[in-house]
Amino acid sequence: MGPPKQRAVLALLAGHAGSVVTPGQIVDALWGSDAPLTAINGVHTYVAGLRRVLEPDRSRRDPARVLVSSAGGYLLRLPPETVDAVAFERGCEQARRLTAERDRVGACAQYATSLGLWRGEALAGIPGPYAMLERTRLNEIRFAAVEEWIALLVGAGRSEEAVVAASDAVAQEPLREKLWYLLMLGLHRCGRQAHALRAYRDARRLFSEELGIEPGPELRVLHARILAGGPADDVPARRAAKGPETASPPAPGSGGRELRTLIPKQLPSRAGVFVGRGDELRYVRRLLTQGSPRRGRATPILAIDGAAGVGKSAFALELAHESLDQFPDGQLYADLSGTCSRRRPLSACEGLGLLLRGLGVEEPDLPADLEGRSALYRSLLHGRRMLVLLDDAVDANQLRPMIPQGPTCVIITSRWRQEGLVVREGAHRIEVGPLDLDTSVDLFTTLLGRERCAGQRAAVERLAELCGRLPLAMRIAAGSLSGDPYLRIDRLVGQYEDPSGRLDHLTVEDDEEVSVRGALSASYRTLTREAARLFRLLGECRDEVVNVSHVVRMLDTEPSTADRCLRLLVDRRLLERIGPGLFRMNELVRIFASEVAAAEDFASHPCST
Repeated sequence: MGPPKQRAVLALLAGHAGSVVTPGQIVDALWGSDAPLTAINGVHTYVAGLRRVLEPDRSRRDPARVLVSSAGGYLLRLPPETVDAVAFERGCEQARRLTAERDRVGACAQYATSLGLWRGEALAGIPGPYAMLERTRLNEIRFAAVEEWIALLVGAGRSEEAVVAASDAVAQEPLREKLWYLLMLGLHRCGRQAHALRAYRDARRLFSEELGIEPGPELRVLHARILAGGPADDVPARRAAKGPETASPPAPGSGGRELRTLIPKQLPSRAGVFVGRGDELRYVRRLLTQGSPRRGRATPILAIDGAAGVGKSAFALELAHESLDQFPDGQLYADLSGTCSRRRPLSACEGLGLLLRGLGVEEPDLPADLEGRSALYRSLLHGRRMLVLLDDAVDANQLRPMIPQGPTCVIITSRWRQEGLVVREGAHRIEVGPLDLDTSVDLFTTLLGRERCAGQRAAVERLAELCGRLPLAMRIAAGSLSGDPYLRIDRLVGQYEDPSGRLDHLTVEDDEEVSVRGALSASYRTLTREAARLFRLLGECRDEVVNVSHVVRMLDTEPSTADRCLRLLVDRRLLERIGPGLFRMNELVRIFASEVAAAEDFASHPCST
């Protein structure tokens, strides 16, 4: 098929058979960020070479029939089933369907047939970023199928075959704990307890030397059961967990019995009224569909960011609840308290503790260190199609240990842009902004009822603008109107027109978390001393739009310092960038900044005591 990069082009086209691949995609697949200036010329050369190989009898004047040019790119005309990777994935899906239908014999045979398609490493010798990622993906799918197949063999009483298959798999992938579990279980079922115990010692030594961790709870429980002389037909596949239980299909090592295993259902309820965000929801639905576990691809990390009160959590919960059918193994939720006024943000270790408890790990089994918790978390989520919602996050250092590999989908909400996750983990960033005016009116109308809003469109629009079109502020305003049936909308507008008291109205008594002032205060507390000073000065500034030169004069500092302070305020969502070097402060934020500036002046006054 030609030189290595020409074969890399074929691998990419075959992986997207029936779809158009652009020259730019081919350049990224072959060279990534190191593409030479002549990369496009190279693409044309490799495509021409492939055409000569694929259709050796075609004359230059005849159009290509297999590798064709289409819609600004190239399309490989192949039935999907002729691509061995597709045939393998479809075979595994068929085996899973047979397993669900309790046809264990048929499922074992289908797994054996599908795994028999492998002839070594996928895309061996093929260079480029695409081949590297695809090689890793296919290897993960392969060994997940190996584990499922071996578990079926054990459950069907074919333990000798399971031991042979597990021994071979462990030799190839020695750090996969599930393979060691299945090897030990198969040996135990064969009556070879001494060999099973030796396998545990080998696994424990390997994990300690390579990873610095102890084996996970499932492996330790199985080891203890074998030591205690437990019967070979009564070894649980996973530790019993406290909490609501749901019937599940036979688990690996369960002997085909139905087990009662924990499927966490931790999502908070969605908002009673949710309007708008149609474009964002369509974009995310497309991401989830493209990354569906049913197609063998890992689902995306979704990083949702936006200003205080803009509705990030409501959007995330709406998305999570409508996607439940894609994640049948359960949902985990953790409030990381990144901007909570009552407590400090959770550390990564504390966050993992919450998630592990949700997975049924009891307190004595929780590793004390971050590395141990992260390794246990990844092991327990391995191969499971779960949804993890990490709410109110701080930064990538807090989040990375809580992002597993495989088909689990992670949704993150944060005030801050998670650029590190975008760059390193390939997270998809979704920015949530204030609602547009029509959607804001729709929200008010839905919350209050059409009769209450009838004939008051102008007043509702003005109220939405005074609330900055922020869902939190508008919900508080609607709550005030709902609580007083005699309060007219235009009268509430009159109360809000006074900037000095507006934030007092946008507060729910005795609940700082449902308060625009409280939300902004949480962001203000994260500023550096110099950025906080700039924030207060902007609150007193009469100019609606400022630039770096303006800030240099305000702070009497260097341009680099001014630029750094501006970038921090933008990152903390206390300032908007509206053009090259131009910045503007939202009216509600300006009112809060003015309050903070006044409080600072009072505190520094000689008579303030």
